[in-house]
Amino acid sequence: MIVNYAADEQGAELVVSAISGKGGRAEAVRADVASEADVEAMFGQAQEQMGPITALVNNAGSIGEQAHIDEQHEDALNRLMQVNVVGPMLCAKHAVRAMSTAHGGKGGSIVTIASLAANAPPGAGGVVPYEATKGAMVTFARGLSNEVASEGIRSNSVSPGLIETAMSDSTPEIVESLGKQTPLGRIGQPDEIAAAVSWLVSPEASYVTGTDIVVSGGF
Repeated sequence: MIVNYAADEQGAELVVSAISGKGGRAEAVRADVASEADVEAMFGQAQEQMGPITALVNNAGSIGEQAHIDEQHEDALNRLMQVNVVGPMLCAKHAVRAMSTAHGGKGGSIVTIASLAANAPPGAGGVVPYEATKGAMVTFARGLSNEVASEGIRSNSVSPGLIETAMSDSTPEIVESLGKQTPLGRIGQPDEIAAAVSWLVSPEASYVTGTDIVVSGGF
């Protein structure tokens, strides 16, 4: 397994150690998914070190600039779109080239991490552009499923609700106000998202494509 990171090398190495501790093989690879050169190099390294690629989890993301739309800056908006929309599309491009039966591959699975924010009440916490990027990812994953199904590739998305991550730490007011409002009365844990992703890439989900799985505690 290749664990991609852009800046948090320590976090990536912790994930690698956890995988290795359970008997798996993993390597941390730095790549900015907004750069196609980085993405192409990452996929080349993955195939060289791990063999044929069978799954991609599009998990890179940024919340962007937390501000009312009339205070958003062009450079921040461009970076948000590059990381949250263009990046997953570039990764999917190279994953399809590696996995598609049309390119000599054996098929595989692509899971794109979207967000409940794609369908959230607009304007929550000044993150309208972020919400828009996640809506784009749900649409992309659905459209991609139709495009590559005949090539042996399944494409799905997972839309988490509030999850205890570094990103949620950056919006404590949202976490505090909305976490308690979920029917389950709490925010979610990363392992609960990982379980949904693991199922989608597994043979048990072999007849599942074009689906968005919401993991949100009941929201």
